[in-house]
Amino acid sequence: MSKFIKINKEDNVVVLLADGVKGDIIRIDDKEIILLQDTPKGHKIAIKEISKGNDVLKYGYSIGKAKEDIKVGKWIHSHNMSTGLDGILEYEFNKNDISQPKINEDISFKGYVRENGEIGIRNEIWIINTVGCINKTCALLVKEGNKLINDKVDGIHYFEHPHGCSQLGNDLENTRKILAGLVNHPNAAGVLVVGLGCENNTLSSFKEILEPINYDRIKFLNIQDVEDEIEEGKKLISELVEYASKFKREDVHISKLKIGLKCGGSDAFSGITANPLLGRLSDKIVALGGTSIQTEVPEMFGAETMLFDRAIDKDIFDKSVNLINDFKKYFIRYDQVIYENPSPGNKKGGITTLEEKSLGCVQKGGKAIVTDVLGYGERAKKTGLNLLYGPGNDQVAVTVLVAAGAHMVLFTTGRGTPFGGAVPTLKISTNTDLYNKKKHWIDFNAGELIETKDKESVDDSFFKLILDTASGEYLANNEKNGYREISILKDGVTL
Repeated sequence: MSKFIKINKEDNVVVLLADGVKGDIIRIDDKEIILLQDTPKGHKIAIKEISKGNDVLKYGYSIGKAKEDIKVGKWIHSHNMSTGLDGILEYEFNKNDISQPKINEDISFKGYVRENGEIGIRNEIWIINTVGCINKTCALLVKEGNKLINDKVDGIHYFEHPHGCSQLGNDLENTRKILAGLVNHPNAAGVLVVGLGCENNTLSSFKEILEPINYDRIKFLNIQDVEDEIEEGKKLISELVEYASKFKREDVHISKLKIGLKCGGSDAFSGITANPLLGRLSDKIVALGGTSIQTEVPEMFGAETMLFDRAIDKDIFDKSVNLINDFKKYFIRYDQVIYENPSPGNKKGGITTLEEKSLGCVQKGGKAIVTDVLGYGERAKKTGLNLLYGPGNDQVAVTVLVAAGAHMVLFTTGRGTPFGGAVPTLKISTNTDLYNKKKHWIDFNAGELIETKDKESVDDSFFKLILDTASGEYLANNEKNGYREISILKDGVTL
């Protein structure tokens, strides 16, 4: 008897929870279905006859079209199913009678209240370089600076990147927006901005988009202007450490928390375990008055109407439509097929089409009302669920979430990745096999949802992990491992 899950009563497929062997039996709705071929774990089996050209249904929605007649018991994947999606579409706003549930509970975490009223969950010093050719200088400043902190702050970090020189127009503007988002991030109690002196992204021009500037919190160093940049940098770092050391953790209401939502290395269980877990957590944070930020626009294609239907008003609906269609134009501009998205790893894990991937992906945003839509490099200003312009690429997407102000990023994965962003990047495994194999990568196992634990207890444990991380009682594995990276979208288009 094969183990399986049927996600929605309307589905004409089930997902195998273990490898299936030809001749295995699935018993569903008082019927026995015999597997007609060996089928990998996480892949789909037809439980109804599906004629050529008809919809394959999963999550209660079409995830593609049958390329041939598919018999009951057949394995469904790229060989007999294809996307049913097309190019740029038109959408119509339908006013829905929607309301955002609210939870009136006094739930708090231990955070740092900054002078401008923003909240940090770490008390770090960040070194931000305006140009890539001084990466190694900044690395040396971090090494020397960490000798000076004497446990007064949580650490000193910099984020290597190759940009800031020979960039023009919107391409340069994108770099400045992301770097400014990092400079202004409240997890950094103090920031040293380091420039070379001859780059396009000069310190003087960069300062213009940082205004107003708290010069106690942000120091500037142009290394062509000083005799010894390391010694000068150490002096400025010492000043920042003294400034940052005055901040102490205090009770902060959870409504001040901003979380970023991300998935990478997805498998067929992403939309069954980990992404719905994030959706429930996101809904809870929003109901408590907090902020949730969702990006990866290409992985909304095919499921975008689920988000459009939750737009708070016509203006946000229009911005959501533009978010989707503008990113499709990005694909078209480079003569790329819009819907050929699932990666080889995704397909190996059981995801066949983009709409299947998207229907699993958008569940990270739960059921909350969409309150705002952000362009690339913009900061989240409204509480609730925010949609953010960004690609599916892990490094770029996490970086844009951080620049938008996310205190931490919740990152689901079915195949695993060691990557970490500039903020705590909690990895949530979709399956227990990955969790057991990569415990030094994975912070939480959502695979328990289809094994031994009930949903309520898993949700409670996950919520506690979020509070513990925000309070500094838990360090994400990317923090423990020293994995802190950024990546900036290099393209001439700005939304």
